[in-house]
This record gives sequence, structure tokens and C-alpha cells, in this order.
Amino acid sequence: MPNIRPLCPELEKKARDELNEIPERIDEDLAALRAWLAKSPHIKARDDDQFLLTFLRGGKHSLERAKEKLDMYYTVRTALPELLKNRDPFDEKMACLLRSGSCLPLPLTDTPGGPRIVLFRPAVSDPAKFTIQEVFRCNSMIFDIMLKEDDNLGIAGQLALGDMAGMTLAHLGQFNPSLMKKMSLLNQEASPLRFKGAHHLNAPAGFETIFNVFKGFMNEKNRSRIFVHGSNFEALYQYIPKRFLPEEYGGEAGPIQAIIDEWVKKVESHRDYFKEEDQYGTNERKRPGRPKNAESLFGIEGSFRKLNVD
Repeated sequence: MPNIRPLCPELEKKARDELNEIPERIDEDLAALRAWLAKSPHIKARDDDQFLLTFLRGGKHSLERAKEKLDMYYTVRTALPELLKNRDPFDEKMACLLRSGSCLPLPLTDTPGGPRIVLFRPAVSDPAKFTIQEVFRCNSMIFDIMLKEDDNLGIAGQLALGDMAGMTLAHLGQFNPSLMKKMSLLNQEASPLRFKGAHHLNAPAGFETIFNVFKGFMNEKNRSRIFVHGSNFEALYQYIPKRFLPEEYGGEAGPIQAIIDEWVKKVESHRDYFKEEDQYGTNERKRPGRPKNAESLFGIEGSFRKLNVD
């Protein structure tokens, strides 16, 4: 029997109906994926049942799609050490960013089988003290834990809520097309997670410039799931009911500080896990066929000037 978490009935049904999951086949599929890894000299990966099952689900239980996603997951992570390596929650900058609460998974879902809602608050980090790469590296620790532990995220997907209140030109100026393409690749081809939508509130002047460039790197399905609501909370509530939001937004998910405190403890408790993560990745010298590098993956390094968001 595979060593995996049992699912609630709602998630079990969603996994079966939407991800083609057949419980009786999981053990066989995990063995096949593990055998493929053993024959892939360029990949050093985690191979526990729960982790590999996330990629089977991400590929809707197509072994070939799961292999592609797992390979790309480690390939991109190896190519972007500035975003995904050397992550220590007790590092001074990482600890400060964690306590600012720029990325907060919300505890409530619309049903037991609903997607995980994640609140992003980019303006809480000071662009004079933190680069956008440092913010992303901090947030990635939270997502890695969710990837490891959150079955709502792994099966039903992620619903993002971005509150842009307080963003300045200094925040917006940290984005450039090269970074946005990297983030897009990470979230699409290199992730087993399902993107169910993104909703933006309180967008400042200049946001549309960034927004349009970022959309250009997304596939059509994901572009159709992005919405900008301005300050119109009533429009937001049609997609994310008010009660799922933190108290500061009039909801029932508890105060933001309580959510921050919970996630600070959780991330700190995974310090050794993040140290272990640095040993996994790809060795392109050992890849059968043509190696992959930052240029072949992203193809735009250094080819764009800084965006003008005035």
C-alpha cells in the first residue's frame, strides 16, 4: 500500500472525476515513476510516495505528463538558484519577510473539496530593503510546504488574491520581463499545481503595464482566469465569498496576524527540509540528449530594458 494521506470524500471524488485518479492503480503508477527516475541520471529527486503522487495528480495520472512536470520542476529550480536555493527561515531577511505576511494561505475553503485561497500583499515588503527575488524566495518556502502537506492545493488547486494597496513605483520597478517569464514558467510548466484563478484588488497606477507583460507569458487558459477588480469588493465576492477572507477584509478566516504567526512557526519547523532541498535538482552534464540551461529555458536574459511604469 502506498504511504499517502487519506482524502476526505469530497477531495477523493474530485481526484477521481477531474484528475483520473484510480486508488487501486496508485501503487503501480508510483512504482513506474520511481523506476523512470532510477533510469534518469540527470535528476536527483525526492521519491517518497506523497511527493510523487502530487506530480501524478498534476499530470492527471498520465505517466508521461507526470515525468515531464517532475523533470521541469527540478530543471527550473536548478536554473534559478537566486529564487529557490539557500532558503533559511532564520536568515535575518527571510525572517523579516515571513513576519510581514506577504504570502498568506487562508484557512477556509468554500467546500471541503475546494481550492486553497492564497492572499498576496506585495506592498508589505519595503523595496528599499528587499529585492523581489528575496520576496519570491521567502514565499516559495510557504508554497513548498503546501505542496508537501495541503491536499486542497494539490487536488483542487490554488485561487490567488492579490491586494495591491500601498504598492508604489519602487515596488513595480522591481519587475522586469525576464523575471516575469521565469515566474510564469515556474508556475505553469514547472509546477504540478492547478491554477484556478487570480483576483487583484486596489491596483495602483502603472500596474496595468506589468500586468499586460505578465499575461503575455501565460497560456490562454490561465489568462482567462485573471481578473482585476480595482477597489470593487462586491465584484470579488462573486468569486471569493467574503466569509473566507481575514477579519481585516470583513471575513471569518481570523485576524491576519494569527495566520502570519501560524505560518512563521510552520516554516521555521521546516528549516532542515529546506536545507535538504538544496541537494535535489538536475545535472545537465548527465542529461541524455541536449542539456537545458537558463538561455534555452528562458531565452530572454538581458534582452529587455527595465520597464517604464511611470
